[in-house]
Amino acid sequence: MPRPVRRLIGLLPMLLMACGQWGRVGGEPAPSPSAGVSQVLDPGTTYRRLGRLVGSAELPFVGDLAFYRGAGDSTVALLSVSLQTRQFGFQRDGEFFIARYHATWSATPAGGGPMVSSTQGQVVRVSTFGETQRNDESVLYQDGLILAPGEWRVSLQIADDLSGRKGLAESRVIVPAFRDGSVSVPRLVYQAGGREDRATPLAVVVNPRGSIAYGTDSMTLYLEGYGLSGPTAVPLTMMDANDQVVGRDSIRFQGGREVESLALRLRADNLPLGELRIAAGQSPADTLRAVVSFSTGWVVTNYDEMVSLLRYYPPSPVLDSLRKSPPEERSQRWRAFWRSTDPNPATPAHEGLERYFSRIALANLRYRGEGVEGWRTDRGEVLIRLGDPDEIFDASPQSEGSTI
Repeated sequence: MPRPVRRLIGLLPMLLMACGQWGRVGGEPAPSPSAGVSQVLDPGTTYRRLGRLVGSAELPFVGDLAFYRGAGDSTVALLSVSLQTRQFGFQRDGEFFIARYHATWSATPAGGGPMVSSTQGQVVRVSTFGETQRNDESVLYQDGLILAPGEWRVSLQIADDLSGRKGLAESRVIVPAFRDGSVSVPRLVYQAGGREDRATPLAVVVNPRGSIAYGTDSMTLYLEGYGLSGPTAVPLTMMDANDQVVGRDSIRFQGGREVESLALRLRADNLPLGELRIAAGQSPADTLRAVVSFSTGWVVTNYDEMVSLLRYYPPSPVLDSLRKSPPEERSQRWRAFWRSTDPNPATPAHEGLERYFSRIALANLRYRGEGVEGWRTDRGEVLIRLGDPDEIFDASPQSEGSTI
């Protein structure tokens, strides 16, 4: 019988592994007007296009399924989910703020048969109120089921215990069958412990969004080889959304093991913005779809759009250098801008940019009907630059000139 195999939740860890090298060809696509704003305000559209499980608006999340060889003819389906702390209701508990939620996911054979499901209650504990408002990938949840190869209907629900809000995502997936000589699809991971046989539980922390921050130093890929008889070289190819090759390498397995795990840390500072496809082997089914964006917390994948969106950001020499940067220096200058303007380098998020884009979203909601997006109106500019006013004077007849 299929059964749950493993679950994990935690705040994002740091990574330390060895580096490889990539070559780069090609450039960025031309910008499309207003695409950057729409992606920032609705990143779920991008992740749906990448084949991710995206939660409904009441409690949004991004989930992904990775498949690995299990015991016998079975396959381990590893679910990973990316959540933001601001989606949960927190309560004070001594020195901490506590949120509780339940994750329920199920898989039903498309051709009929018994449903397999797992429900887990989880606790999120943070030490400051500011951490309860994080807009980045601040919470990860993982759980696994052992499934037979074939087509399955998958459903995932995340429910916040305090507020009662729920997010739901559903999809159909093909669970692969692994044979001796096969290799798993590469996955972006935050941590990887590896295993040497199919009975050992997986010890990986997957990046569910498959997101890579533009200009970051490196990324880590995890993949497994099964029953390789001897030394084996598997081609690794990276392509952009237009199928232009942006990097090539070769993965080398030693062979002679039931399961051989590899965690590869590769250079990422020369990757182009936008969708990235990472293929191990020659089959399209062996391809990971990822995205290179200016942040893993919000999605903007065109340099000119990003510079345009920052038109109201506090001026500085490093921001001015972004506007004048030649293409070959853009990733380095973006890193310099991020580091010099980040108000709290101790956290992975850039709180200043989070606040800035939150104001853009608010301006778009408040100031409609003027023929342009709300953030580009005069009132939108004032809101984005200064934030909400401390006091509002209502001069309408009904208010009799009251201060709110």
